Amino acid sequence: MPTLNWIGKEAVVKHHKDVPFRLLEPVPELSCGDANSGNLIVQGDNLHALKALLPRYAGQVKCIYIDPPYNTGNEGWVYNDNVNSPEIRRWLGEVVGKEGETLDRHDRWLCMMYPRLVLLKQFLREDGAIFVSIDDNEVGNLQALMREVFGATNEVATIVWEKGKKGDSKLVSVTHEYIVAFARNKALLKERKVRWRRKKPGVDAVLEHYESLRKKHGDDHTSIRKEMMAWYRALPKGDPRKGHKHYNWSDKRGLYFAADFAGPDDGRENRPRYPILHPVTQQPCAMPSTGWRWEEDTTKAALAEDPPRIHFGKDHTTIPNRKSYLFEIDEEPMMSVFYKDGRAATLEVEAILGAGAFPFPKDSEVIADLVGMVVEPGDLVLDSFGGSGTTAHAVLRLNQYLKEPVRFILVELDDDVARNKTRERVRKAIEGYTPLVGKKRVPIEGLGGGFQFCRLSKEPLFDADGQIRRDVTFAQLAEFVWFAETGTGFIGTADSPLLGIHEGRAIYLLYNGILKDKSVGGGNVLTGPVFDVLPKFPGPKVIYAAANRMGARAAREGITFKQTPYALEV
Repeated sequence: MPTLNWIGKEAVVKHHKDVPFRLLEPVPELSCGDANSGNLIVQGDNLHALKALLPRYAGQVKCIYIDPPYNTGNEGWVYNDNVNSPEIRRWLGEVVGKEGETLDRHDRWLCMMYPRLVLLKQFLREDGAIFVSIDDNEVGNLQALMREVFGATNEVATIVWEKGKKGDSKLVSVTHEYIVAFARNKALLKERKVRWRRKKPGVDAVLEHYESLRKKHGDDHTSIRKEMMAWYRALPKGDPRKGHKHYNWSDKRGLYFAADFAGPDDGRENRPRYPILHPVTQQPCAMPSTGWRWEEDTTKAALAEDPPRIHFGKDHTTIPNRKSYLFEIDEEPMMSVFYKDGRAATLEVEAILGAGAFPFPKDSEVIADLVGMVVEPGDLVLDSFGGSGTTAHAVLRLNQYLKEPVRFILVELDDDVARNKTRERVRKAIEGYTPLVGKKRVPIEGLGGGFQFCRLSKEPLFDADGQIRRDVTFAQLAEFVWFAETGTGFIGTADSPLLGIHEGRAIYLLYNGILKDKSVGGGNVLTGPVFDVLPKFPGPKVIYAAANRMGARAAREGITFKQTPYALEV
């Protein structure tokens, strides 16, 4: 497979391994609602933050969405990595200039993106997916980079998002950008017959209004239809709810459209032709010239249902229709090219944070569509370029229709942005707000939820001498031990030296007095008496401890000993 090369690549290919592990430090006064909601906003360089999050979340994220710097030449992006290479110091140490399409700018961008994509891949579940927004400046490089990191066979599509009808270029009016989509394991998705589908715009609101009419009118479907049609007519032109105005009939099953029941005019001479009796007149109904769409057995089954899935007119002189229920076809595949006015996102952010609060934010409805295609209730979504908090807002939108909420993790580098924009937008989306701009300043109801705000520890997990910091708790170290041993995120409770069972082997950690004072060194050294009080497991065991004094007995007991901290180089 062809690979992409650039100045400095050799130095960044394994750069993610050199990034030290840091700890997440909660900031309660900047958190919101239930701190145990499973949602996180992390302030810090995303490369360091991703490394800190890996021990807890590796292999657990269902969907990643990121909106990295587009590298237009007019940006002051600050994701600079100080790595030990003259080339990287040269390219990453400079501020991106405005000189236009120069080689150094793209090298610098690639050096920034490569280690972050490598780390992001480790977060994805096997059935997960990643979406990356980009424009023409780097789309070609990004596609090549993604193919190299995620595998060319896992490429799904490059979606074109038309955001406006007019551009300001003197040559070509560029009114679009891209969303590059990759699966973690596309073959697995095909094997499981996974289909990505998004909610049709406006469907939920239409069904919600219909349900309100059902409560008002009960089974008086004539009155329901009259009010549904009046409601559709009152909607403004272009409103996505108006696109479903043909769904105005209903029965006790739900809201439906009386769809064409005629067979297609495809030249087929033996198109099904059989009598369908009208339920009132008991006379055969008028038949379309091309025959019926369904075979007779299918139609009989549809008529036998309660209520029937065939829609009849007043008498047999009208051709019957088939009932197409909105709740059964409320999803659709995302198109590879779509239009959504880019100004809507700016208006939404300014209503929450004020005029000019954040340049070029993404549209929360579009991101909700992307994420919603992939996730199921209870899944986890990650955005390591948190910005204005669009991804969290999108997830909160999705959760309004889910029994178990989807969780989010956002990472934002800039401290001011993280506190006063990312956090504030998400907080207001959760608690509700009154728009700060616009003619109609009607209070917006909160979406509910909560998040924990964290910062990265200034000092790494290991000190300058390679020793574990003295203030590290058992629970914190347990995450790193589990990740070092399994490559997966730790989901245990960290209240026992037995961290869990992975692929048939038990993983233990002796540290920080987990066994209290029952044995030597508070239980941090593996000895015979310490082993005897550990939770039992009949199979092979991996034990992390400061030292091993069991001698030959360790092998007889099926123990693989690993010394901390030296065995934790991951």
